[in-house]
Amino acid sequence: MSAQNGALRPSLFEPESGADGAERQLLLSATRIAEALLFASAEPITRKALAERLPEQVSVNKVMAALEARYAYSGVNLVRVDDAWALRTAPDLAYLLRHDAQQQPKKLSRAALEVLATIAYHQPVTRAEIEDVRGVETSKGTLDLLMESGWVRMRGRRRTPGRPVTYGTTPAFLDHFGLSELRDLPGMEDLKGAGLLSPRLPTNFSVPVPLADPGILQPDEDDLGDVDLEELGLLTPRVTED
Repeated sequence: MSAQNGALRPSLFEPESGADGAERQLLLSATRIAEALLFASAEPITRKALAERLPEQVSVNKVMAALEARYAYSGVNLVRVDDAWALRTAPDLAYLLRHDAQQQPKKLSRAALEVLATIAYHQPVTRAEIEDVRGVETSKGTLDLLMESGWVRMRGRRRTPGRPVTYGTTPAFLDHFGLSELRDLPGMEDLKGAGLLSPRLPTNFSVPVPLADPGILQPDEDDLGDVDLEELGLLTPRVTED
């Protein structure tokens, strides 16, 4: 309970009596469940996973809004990553948790950063399309490095001759760079303000609009089947008995 103007006002997370109290108690129970799941998970938890664990009568959005408000001014914040949520250190306290330089992961090369940016803005994109955007050849090693980092994945195959693989970013990419969704990527003015674009840009130059939902295949993409996964080395070949 908290005092205001000499009267006691119930907190969002304190039970009351009556119908309103029952609803508040249900919300409290649901937020405790969600909080426990988030605390125990190293990866962002999806809306679907939360809905499967929370009481059916409670809205996932309402629960997460309550938790977001609860953690707004603490050392840990609730952040949304695409259609998932995670508990993360408050940005202003991140410097306290930095690892020693020896433990820091290797910095990406300029080529890897260019490829990552191209994939982020242009996905779904093939290796040939990445090379067309950058104007130089893209090594397989660079793509492998980005996939090993967990920031890039193979999405599917383009419905064109040769059925080239299409690439896209992952929720881990959003999480690492503090983005809720791809549409939070910097736009033209943001990139200009940061000095990341040349002042001598072609008059018809524009920054691509990222996908609203990167999890959905585009009309010109096919999903990766078992045969594709085997061919790409992502699935152990099946052994047939004689």
